[in-house]
Amino acid sequence: MMKVNKGRHHHYWSKKLGLTVVLLFCFFSFLLGLIVSAFINQDISNIRPRPRLLKSIEEGREREREHNPLPHGNTGEPSMSLIPFQVLSWKPRALYFPSFATSEQCESIINMAKVQLKPSTLALRKGETVESTQGVRTSSGMFISASEDKTGVLDLIEQKIAKVTMIPSSHGEAFNVLRYEIGQRYQSHYDAFHPAEYGPQKSQRVASFLLYLSDVEEGGETMFPFENGVYMDSSYDFKKCIGLKVKPRKGDGLLFYSVFPNGTIDELSLHGSCPVIKGEKWVATKWIRDREDED
Repeated sequence: MMKVNKGRHHHYWSKKLGLTVVLLFCFFSFLLGLIVSAFINQDISNIRPRPRLLKSIEEGREREREHNPLPHGNTGEPSMSLIPFQVLSWKPRALYFPSFATSEQCESIINMAKVQLKPSTLALRKGETVESTQGVRTSSGMFISASEDKTGVLDLIEQKIAKVTMIPSSHGEAFNVLRYEIGQRYQSHYDAFHPAEYGPQKSQRVASFLLYLSDVEEGGETMFPFENGVYMDSSYDFKKCIGLKVKPRKGDGLLFYSVFPNGTIDELSLHGSCPVIKGEKWVATKWIRDREDED
């Protein structure tokens, strides 16, 4: 009978069991490493911005650098202004400024004006009389300068107009605040004065700024019948409401130029106010001249 060597058998199983334990330990260590690595990577990704986010941050910083105010002159301003506008036309040059004034500012101007309204008048051309021009302008209105307004609203509006036109406020006439009721209108006309029709002028109206003080349910548009050179034949009826039309919206502004840079009158700047069909129209007009107002 063969005799079994118990010591050698025991050594064999001990060695095999130890190898198994080592392999299991390595396997679980590997799994533990994967889990820990996943958590670490997740934390890092939450801390570090992704490449796209980094790019966005850098672009934002770049925009900040681009919009930093520059050193300014003695008559300049220390900060930048954002006044949105839309070019409505190049012929004539007309720009639209949404939300140029607040609703409260508009109401303040109306309240100042309504107690002083009188029938609107016209600057008469050679040969014209009050009787012959009846019906051309049927609104009521009044004049008020920024210095007469104790609330300071007109001064703020005036300074803002000077900023968008780059023409000092000293070149502006007093505000002409107008009210158009149902059926009232202003037939097509020029704001600039032609010397052949009105005689010699000390200065010329070069631009007009209209601040709409109210919404109008229907009608009341500011019209430019000759926009882009259309309807310029001699058969045009100045009573017609045609061409480019700008609907009044409370607080919005309209700027247009009556004169070219060389000083000649832009014939395409002919404009008028369409009849109010429903509601009421309030507007404050600022005429701007090529020289300081001496009045």
